[in-house]
This record gives sequence, C-alpha cells and structure tokens, in this order.
Amino acid sequence: MFPGEDMHALVRRLYPLCRSITGDGVRETLAVVGEHLDLTVHEVPTGTQVLDWTVPQEWNIRDAYIARDGERVVDFQELNLHVVGYSVPVDETMPLAELREHLHTLPDQPALVPYRTSYYAPTWGFCLAQSTLDRLPEGDYEVRIDSTLADGSLTYAEHVVPGQVEDEVIVSCHVCHPSLANDNMAGVAVAVELARWLALTPGNPYYTYRFIFAPGTIGAITWLARNRERVDRVKHGVVLACAGDRGSLTYKQSRRGDAEIDRVLAHVLRDRPHEIREFSPYGYDERQYCSPGFDLGVGSLTRTPYAGYPEYHTSGDDPDFVTPESLVDTLEACQEAVGILERNRTYVNLSPYGEPQLGRRGLYSSLGGRSDAKDAQLAMLWVLNLSDGTNDLLAIADRARLPFSAVVAAADALHAAGLLKDDCV
Repeated sequence: MFPGEDMHALVRRLYPLCRSITGDGVRETLAVVGEHLDLTVHEVPTGTQVLDWTVPQEWNIRDAYIARDGERVVDFQELNLHVVGYSVPVDETMPLAELREHLHTLPDQPALVPYRTSYYAPTWGFCLAQSTLDRLPEGDYEVRIDSTLADGSLTYAEHVVPGQVEDEVIVSCHVCHPSLANDNMAGVAVAVELARWLALTPGNPYYTYRFIFAPGTIGAITWLARNRERVDRVKHGVVLACAGDRGSLTYKQSRRGDAEIDRVLAHVLRDRPHEIREFSPYGYDERQYCSPGFDLGVGSLTRTPYAGYPEYHTSGDDPDFVTPESLVDTLEACQEAVGILERNRTYVNLSPYGEPQLGRRGLYSSLGGRSDAKDAQLAMLWVLNLSDGTNDLLAIADRARLPFSAVVAAADALHAAGLLKDDCV
C-alpha cells in the first residue's frame, strides 16, 4: 500500500473504538498506535492536580440502548455516538415525554446523529437522528446505560524520535473522540506516518521530535503539568486535527503570530490553496500550549478547520468522509515543514564588502547545464546579500520568493567555498 492507503486503513481500524477523555477506549486506541510506533504510555491517577484542573474519574461503557417491546430503537452497539459521553449508569422504564429531556438530535440535519459529552457534570443522555425520533410512538421505553464512573486514571502516550540536540518539536493530536474519523483519527494517522517517516530518514534529525497522543484539553494540560521543568526545550510544535477531509489546508498561528513554526507553515502553504488564521484561544490543544504562562511556538494544522464542515461532530464524520489523497497532502505539508525546520539556519557573509567573485571559486561553473541555473544563481546572490546575522534562510527564501530548497543549496555551496559562517558556530 502507498502511505495514503496505510493511513486510511488506520483511520478505519480506529474509528469504531469508543474513546473518551479516560477509559479503556483510549487504551485500546493507543495499543493500535503502539503496533506502529514505540510508545511510552502514562497513567495519571484520578484526583491528581494538573495545573488548575484535576484528573477526573475514569469512564467506561459496555452497552447502552433504548428499547420498546424488547426491540432496540437506539443501540450503542451500532454506533457509539448514540450515548452522551460520560453518561452515568441508568436502568429505568419511562414514557417518551420524560425520555425526551435526555435526547439530543440535529433538527437541521435530520439524518445525522450528533456527538455530545458531559465530562464534568454527572448526567446521562442519548443522541439519535431526528428522523428516528420522529418515528418513535408515545409510550414507555426501556432505557439502559451500562457504564461505570469510578476512580481510575487518565491515559496518554508519547513517541520520541531522538535528535542531535535536546531542543524539541512536538506534534500533538487528541485521542478522546469516539467514532469521528476526520476529528481526529485522521490526525492520529498522519502523526503516525510522519513519525515513521522521520525514523526512516538516514541519520538522526537535528531536533528531537516528540509525538503526543492525549485526550483533548485535559490531556494536554496534564502533559504540560508533568513537563513544566523541561517545557522550555519545546522550540516548535503543531497540533494535528481534521487532517483528512477534502478541504484545503488551514494553518492557525501560534499565540506569538511570528514564531518560526508560523513562518515555516506560511512558506509551505504559499504555493497551494490554503488559509492562514490568526491565533484565538478557542479550538484544539494549541490553546493550552499557547496559554500565556507557556506561550510556546505551537500552531494548528487542519484541513477544513474546527466546526467548519457540516459533518463536524456528527455521524457524517465517518471513514468515507476522509480520503487517502487528503491524508497524503497533509502528510506532505508536515514533511516539508520538518525539512525546513531541520535546515533553517542563520549565516554571516564573510566577504560582505562588494559582491565576492563567484566564478573563480567555481560556483558559477557548477551551475552549468542545470535547468534551475537562474534560480540557483539568484539564490546565491540573495544569500550573500542578506546573510548579515539577522536573516535566517527561511526569511531569505520568503523575501526572494524562491524555494527554500534552492536557498539551502546555495548556502551549502557558499559555506563550502568559505564565504559563509554559521552564526551559531
């Protein structure tokens, strides 16, 4: 299989698992991911203080249904979205009028089942299609939710690709949603493939890459709370979500707005359909990494963004909504971003008084016959002119409107000829 098919197969496999912010569904999800990557799995006990939050009780569910005359009219076994996440146990018989207070539908999308949760307020409920509700006759219904809410733990996992330096790039995705394919099993699948690609790259990368698979909000907060003493190693990061729909790529900037990762993703997306959005404290876990006390350079990469498509948080977000081609496109954008982060450096021109003679150093002759000779020559001139210790290679590529790869190649040639010095050396 090619990467798109591999990723799509992983989305399909993970899709049926009933995930929440805690519980066996998260563990089962991480066990599948662990077949592809070496994971360090963490269990954080209920009641643990994590920043301003407390790890909640663990929720697990075995079965749930609404039945009339012994026939299930709403069945958790058919679709786990049918149960409001974190519903407390119920075993009652009640009239439809009373049951309606616990039913959630989408009247404007009558064929779809919504996704609803109630993590921090004990209650129960069912989600169903409005068309199903409209067909239910008055009368008594058997209502059963076989769940437990008890002390346990919150589970998250990490995969680390060692680098030449301890400075880190984090790639974070949430693993708390039940049967929602784009949000966020597509993000998980792209993260897995990106980590596998990094591991296959010859030699260690420059940065250390840390992949975080955690429940949304409380998971990222827990990771930050448990890593406060070393969080300053995080130099760049991206939250992956909604990575497989047919929309064009969207990048949401970090809180800083001008972090290196913001500039990198702007460059990556420059020549393809895209949207760049400013930071807002609403969305996915970038808002935790970018909270003012941490203010990390972490943005968010999606296709159609948060709540931006009709299938969002509904049964319409199934594996058929995700395409292998879109997964590959998202992966390639991530790979290109990694390539820029790995090679972006700041240089100083060692012959800054007038343009140095490139011909006698063999730099012009080395371009003979190349189809991109003009771009390569321009790149050398731009690198020489802007390498004053204040412009990195990405800034030069952006100002010159040249591919980053051309600017890197020029810098390598000029450095080898003794005309540039790495400003970090």
